[in-house]
Amino acid sequence: MKRILIPAGGALLATGLLAAGLAGTATAASDVASDPMAKSAADAKAIAQFWAESNGAALKAATQSNIWDNKDVAKLQSKGGYSADTKPGSASPIGQEKKPAVKTQNVNFPKTIGKVFFVNAKGEKKWCSATSVQAQYRNLVATAGHCVYDTAHNTDVMSKWVFVPGYYQGKAPWGIYVGKQAFTHYDFDVYEDYDRDYAFVTVYNGIHVGGGKAKRVSEAEYDKYQGIKEAKEIEISEAEYKKCSLDPTETDSCFVKKGEEAQETGPDYPGAQVAKVETTKAKYDDAKTGKGNGYKFGEPVTENVTAAEAADYKAKQAKDAEKYPAVVDQDDRGNWTITHYYVQQWYKPGTPTKYYKVSFYIIEGFVRDAGRLGDNVGGQGVAWNQPTGKYVRVFGYPAAPHPDGNKPYTGVTPKWCYGKTTKKLVGSAAKKIEEHVALKCAMTEGADGGPWLLKYSNNKRLGYVNGVTSTFNDQDGNDRVDYISSPYFDGETASVYKAAAKVWSGKII
Repeated sequence: MKRILIPAGGALLATGLLAAGLAGTATAASDVASDPMAKSAADAKAIAQFWAESNGAALKAATQSNIWDNKDVAKLQSKGGYSADTKPGSASPIGQEKKPAVKTQNVNFPKTIGKVFFVNAKGEKKWCSATSVQAQYRNLVATAGHCVYDTAHNTDVMSKWVFVPGYYQGKAPWGIYVGKQAFTHYDFDVYEDYDRDYAFVTVYNGIHVGGGKAKRVSEAEYDKYQGIKEAKEIEISEAEYKKCSLDPTETDSCFVKKGEEAQETGPDYPGAQVAKVETTKAKYDDAKTGKGNGYKFGEPVTENVTAAEAADYKAKQAKDAEKYPAVVDQDDRGNWTITHYYVQQWYKPGTPTKYYKVSFYIIEGFVRDAGRLGDNVGGQGVAWNQPTGKYVRVFGYPAAPHPDGNKPYTGVTPKWCYGKTTKKLVGSAAKKIEEHVALKCAMTEGADGGPWLLKYSNNKRLGYVNGVTSTFNDQDGNDRVDYISSPYFDGETASVYKAAAKVWSGKII
């Protein structure tokens, strides 16, 4: 049993999550630290909707947790045996009430496993592996501590944390379970001690998101509504805008985006456009040819007109010669013509005034209660102070490539490893680990947080969580992961688990 020491003088070497003030519920005399996650049902509902909107787009966009750099994948060091701090103990799994009728030789994946999704301090959408475990209120998830606390940035718990059992390509068959309160060992919370890299998280009742119907509402109703909603903007005509803005019964919002007038510029301005400006014959004759303001714009344009049209133009010209500068002429046969002369004017293009209408919709019946986690998928048991050298079955969603670039896993479906844990506990200099248990297994990141199940029943799909995947290691030095490791679950682990297992969480809706 390793303990973090306080140096002479009493100065706490707190480099982790609570270094700024040792906030939280733990004290130096306690093994248990806890931190709130979604503090209200309204917050939890918004978090679930964040992940579920647009057919699970955020879930699909998430990538595996990448806390372990290639330089961390190192050879484990033998540290000798471990003395259990209390008697061996366990909590029985839930969901095994029905006895199986037949036996099978295939490996059946437990219904309890899934992915936890969260947003880290960088704003990145990430995921780890996890499992449902037995608890008084059937509301508890076990995973790695680094999948709950953002140790890389010394921040609080991960943002928007949810557990999705049975997750597959954006689908949440058993619902989305939002984290309410995170429990871990005090030494991990405060000192980032990876010998305590485990966490137990209470979750609200799950919710199913989908299957709702859109209802058109007023802007006021839209603003007030707390569920899924959508505002659709379309362009309309000026006449439609006037009708919309004057109708007191109109539920849509109408607005104008005023355009900008074109501005005079030179021909070399990027995107400049040329316009023809009518001028007098004298100015046209004096104008240069080529490209530039005031330069000739093509050849003069002559139109044949009637005597009446010619007289009308002359009358207008007499009143405003600048506006009507064309030359009116009559030939020897009595035919009338009007000749127009044009020069160039270059402009920076403007934008037209546009009119829009916004329609408001709320999605009713979109979110519904999925019930308690343990009632839906069951919950693995938890065991502590068990002897090493025992067979375990490990599950997870590996996705990262090996350090050599080989990428055998996709993270889409869960994988498993089976074997005996090391009889001697091991350490890793990369994370200052002294007391981990190792297992020969080639799973990579994405599997971190996945359960190590002791006495796993292939028929019942239940066993006892006796560890969670924490590190990935390379024993033979070929840049390939060949061992994974877990913190040893001892009596202090049991204290953290028991503290979490008796905490109620409740419903979101």
